[in-house]
Amino acid sequence: MTAQKSAFALFFGNRGVFPASLIAESRETLPRVLKEWGHDVIMLDEEATRYGAVETLSEGQTYANFLYENKGKYDGVILCLPNFGDETGAVTALKEAGVPILIQAYPDEMDKMSPSQRRDGFCGKISIADVFRQNDVKFTALKPHVVHPDSESFKSQVDYFDRVCRVVKGTKDMVVGAIGARTTPFKTVRIDEIALQHHGITVETLDMSQVIGRVNAMTHENSAYKDKVEMLQGYTTWDQVPGTAFETLAKLGVVLDEIIAEYQMDALGIRCWNEIQRQLGVSPCVVLSSLNNQGIGSSCEVDIGSAIAMHTLHLASTEPPACLDWNNNYFNEEDKCILFHCGSMPQELMTGLGRVTDHDMLATSDGSGIGFGCNQGRIASFEFTFSNLLTESGRLKWYLGQGEFTDDEIPQQFFGCAGVAAVEKLQDVLLYVMRSGHRHHVNITPGVHVDPLKEALEYYLEHDVAIPQYG
Repeated sequence: MTAQKSAFALFFGNRGVFPASLIAESRETLPRVLKEWGHDVIMLDEEATRYGAVETLSEGQTYANFLYENKGKYDGVILCLPNFGDETGAVTALKEAGVPILIQAYPDEMDKMSPSQRRDGFCGKISIADVFRQNDVKFTALKPHVVHPDSESFKSQVDYFDRVCRVVKGTKDMVVGAIGARTTPFKTVRIDEIALQHHGITVETLDMSQVIGRVNAMTHENSAYKDKVEMLQGYTTWDQVPGTAFETLAKLGVVLDEIIAEYQMDALGIRCWNEIQRQLGVSPCVVLSSLNNQGIGSSCEVDIGSAIAMHTLHLASTEPPACLDWNNNYFNEEDKCILFHCGSMPQELMTGLGRVTDHDMLATSDGSGIGFGCNQGRIASFEFTFSNLLTESGRLKWYLGQGEFTDDEIPQQFFGCAGVAAVEKLQDVLLYVMRSGHRHHVNITPGVHVDPLKEALEYYLEHDVAIPQYG
């Protein structure tokens, strides 16, 4: 599962002393390139205003009505300045847009600077930004300051803006599932549901007994169960797993799929020990791994903050997310550590097919043979973005950063799925994590997406965001 690319409403600013041909060219070029890059677009009909652009207060209101009538069809607005553009019309049009706004201005050409040919978008962009600030209209502006739509620079800007829009849209109205009560010793994952709700994030809670009961009631004739068996058989390696444990894990996968659909969950955290081992005889790790592989952030230990962070990471990257522990030092290397978890790592981010095993750590306390489900293996080498979320005094507090999984070796006897992570200023990051009360979990996704995440979470959604590596 990949996050769908954002749809954009296109706005064309105008100032009457400039020729109509500049608007006509923009109305042809901008939608064309955006569609080539995979984005749906909507724009005001050419006859609705002068040239299909916005200059006056009246035209601004026409455009505002256009957005209202098309609410839900766009995730962001691209404000295009073929020329200087009118500030009052733009504010009137976009002050209630309710989505991120990217300001793009055309560059002037040095051989076309006569009064009939010049654009002056360079100056107009600054002026519109000024009046937006005066009216508390939020906007995105990127480097370079002016850029032609039909260019690689603008393509990069759209890619950035797309990630911002996905995170804003997908975070402010998300639903996260809390499957089972928090395991009593894990006070490290407590979270304030009311604070989350004030920021548009709904937590739906289910007792673990409902899950166990539905698993036990499922028959092998269930068509969804048959499909899940086929999917899991090809997902990883099962040669060490008893047949009954495999069947139970397949049923658990179906039950979680059903719950996700019933409650329209975007992500979830699950109570993963030790009732599920004692009553079902499995560990849910590989099922969570498969959900993460689909882009449905699924965290261990009912860590709802991590589940939310995984969802935002997936929205920013379109790649699978993972929840890992800040777990071990790596020799004496201060900027490296081992990130690990029992087996919920998405298969797509591993060096090869995993192997499902018993839960060797729980076996020491609960006995062997009742914890099959850990998808053991190694994390592949790639750059990654990391984050986590906590709630404090009604605020949502994030940290963000970036690192890289290396191909450094880990001892063969190392349990679960792990990788060596190189993180610049790792010691400062760890100090920040501890002093600010963040979790022992850290969530990752491939690629470097710190900047669009920060803009979406801090600027548009008004959460608190820290980047310890920048400090």
